[in-house]
Amino acid sequence: MIFVFIMEWNGTVMLSFGGFVEVEKYGYVYFLLLFPLYVFILWCNCIIIFVIWTHRNLHEPMYIFIAALSINSLLFSTVIYPKLFVDALSNEQVISYQGCLVQSLFFYCLASSDLFLLLAMAYDRYVSICRPLQYSTAMSKVTVRIFLTLAWFVPVFQLTLITVLQSRQKVCNRTLSGFFCNAGVTQIHCTTPIYLRVFVLIVLANNAVIPMFLIVLTYMKIFVNIYHSHGEVRNKAISTCLPHVMVLIMSIISIATDIVIGLQNTVISKKVSLIINVQVLVYNPLINPIMYGLKMKEIWKHLRRLLSCRSHVERKNIGAV
Repeated sequence: MIFVFIMEWNGTVMLSFGGFVEVEKYGYVYFLLLFPLYVFILWCNCIIIFVIWTHRNLHEPMYIFIAALSINSLLFSTVIYPKLFVDALSNEQVISYQGCLVQSLFFYCLASSDLFLLLAMAYDRYVSICRPLQYSTAMSKVTVRIFLTLAWFVPVFQLTLITVLQSRQKVCNRTLSGFFCNAGVTQIHCTTPIYLRVFVLIVLANNAVIPMFLIVLTYMKIFVNIYHSHGEVRNKAISTCLPHVMVLIMSIISIATDIVIGLQNTVISKKVSLIINVQVLVYNPLINPIMYGLKMKEIWKHLRRLLSCRSHVERKNIGAV
């Protein structure tokens, strides 16, 4: 507590995380569970990026968007997990108010970016399946660059404005209900002005509701087109769309879970809250590489070659010894 008092005396408002369950007793257990998970997340996403980067036949819009999702997963995990490691091994689970706002900003920027990328992928599948003759024109390199730029900069611009407005609010409660900074930050403010609430709703609509609606609408059109197709065309279309739909479902579950987290201090127990928080941290960074690595045939083909080459080299080295 002395550290907290010193930081407050220096003008920095310190917040404490209340979402850990008996961290003083199970801190090393938290670390031993989270650290391998973080390494696995990094490994999975780096492998996907490496495979797509090094194989020219994967330099297509769909695979570029998949690589962008993996980059987001790497950033998302790096924003959250290292701080968790420090907190698990520390006596005080604290963060500065400014640091909390920055972590929350990155958390939602990357989550929103994922939705925009999924929307771009839905459009890519729509053009490929429903307008195949227009694909090369509609999904040109310029179009891909525009999609990537919008996916990364639109959320940053809007959510940065919210963060700046939040930073000017007075803090009354210094205990966060979770163990990382997300929507729970709004609960520590004394009051939330009506203009800020309206702006948050507008940004939520722009960065979550509208993209999800457009994604669902696009896939409805795709599946109507697939329904009227026959044989191999239908099977191929379903196989390419299935991973996207599954990732979309998991993303919606993750967003819904985050809403629950925002209400957790008055609705659910601390242990259930911990489980929900962990699910949010696992779904986003792991679902993309697992789904696309296993379900996309071209990626899986290169992954098998890469893994078989590695195992062959290892056997050769062992034989040489």
